[in-house]
Amino acid sequence: MTLKKSLESLFGYHEFRGDQEKIIQSALEGKHTLVLAPTGMGKSLCYQLPARLLPGLTLVISPLIALMKDQVDAATKRGFKCCYINSSLSRDERNGRYKQLAEQKYELVYVTPERFQKPEFREALAKNKVSLLAVDEAHCISQWGHDFRPDYTRMAEFRHLLKDPVTMALTATATPEVQTDILKQLQLPREEVKVFHHGIARENLQLDVESLHGLENKLVAFLEFRKKEKGPTIVYFSLIQTLSNFSEGLRKKGVPHLIYHGQLPDRVRKQNQNAFMKSTGDIILATPAFGLGVDKSDIRAVLHAELPGSIEAYYQEVGRAGRDGKPAQGLLLYDEDDITVQMEFIKWANPEPGFIQSVYLKIQDHTARVNAEGYDYLRSEMNFYNRRDFRVETAVNLLKRWDCVEGDIEKRDIVAIAPPDPTLLDKALYEARLKGQHTKLLEMVRFAKLDGDRHARLAEYFGV
Repeated sequence: MTLKKSLESLFGYHEFRGDQEKIIQSALEGKHTLVLAPTGMGKSLCYQLPARLLPGLTLVISPLIALMKDQVDAATKRGFKCCYINSSLSRDERNGRYKQLAEQKYELVYVTPERFQKPEFREALAKNKVSLLAVDEAHCISQWGHDFRPDYTRMAEFRHLLKDPVTMALTATATPEVQTDILKQLQLPREEVKVFHHGIARENLQLDVESLHGLENKLVAFLEFRKKEKGPTIVYFSLIQTLSNFSEGLRKKGVPHLIYHGQLPDRVRKQNQNAFMKSTGDIILATPAFGLGVDKSDIRAVLHAELPGSIEAYYQEVGRAGRDGKPAQGLLLYDEDDITVQMEFIKWANPEPGFIQSVYLKIQDHTARVNAEGYDYLRSEMNFYNRRDFRVETAVNLLKRWDCVEGDIEKRDIVAIAPPDPTLLDKALYEARLKGQHTKLLEMVRFAKLDGDRHARLAEYFGV
């Protein structure tokens, strides 16, 4: 069966996009690949199709817990024998999937990188021959990437544990420095790796920046913009509070819109996302979590009402406009005061190793009180009350991701099950992550202040 026939029978598509066919062929021929392609190009198909055609197991390593279930559900409907294993599962669910994995019941398995810390996972995995290792969001490997994750630093060790299978590293955004670091961290010699760079040129996408000050001026600028552009529009915010204030301003002006952020109930978020997906003219105000896994080709505009934390984040978000090839707009409403917000974000989103250890010990030693009083108790014990300081929530999420704790504080059933792994508490990795994120923010500010061709600057930044 040809690759095109496999594509039709498995996915119902008649043609490959971009370099998909070449990438898949390369993997089938046993060549390591580095895939650089924007969101929406169909990177997941590049390892899903080989999963069916290759013997043994295709193992996908990804940090995106929120997307794993959706990808597995979609693959299951197409007939794949697949599953995901991450910290969102109960212990019984995980053990059930370990058993199935050990019995070689799967052809495609999604896991988070910290799963390799668990002996029971490694034992089950050892019963399989891994033919293809796909490392999604591969920029997380690099300390110079915009989303460096310490749990990715042992990826070469994991590859060796799997007897060095054919490896496919995929990312939407990687500078030349990050590309080099990805291959170095995976211990893949550059001459042995086929690199596929989809490019970043988007001639249909106009990129503009408007400098102004204050929320009221941003609201006025948006309403003026909206007079000219009526199509589906995403407006991104860093802070939920700013989003809420902006939403109230639109409501007073009688402008209908949807909202999407982490403090909304799951049901409302999904309802609003579905409404936007079906719309031809809706506005949605959202935090950066919106857009992951969203494939809507007719978005006509993406605005940033607050400064993104990196050029990578900006490019990924603005790139959601105009995927149908028709004219689209990207507008950044730049306020220098937003730099302070991003500086705080970097601080609060990266709790120090000692802070993480202290949160773990509070949960371990005072479980009943943590479950009775929730995050308020932990915040008071850690002696801070800044409303934007979400280090406690970040620390708890990290501990859950590494299977150090189980359950949920808000459901009053959290419990400590294992001390933090040394990698999670590594001071050098923590400092490298901070340095990388501050550097990315500086580059984003320079981009916002640029007096010149923004597309050319993006091409230069990403080494195209």
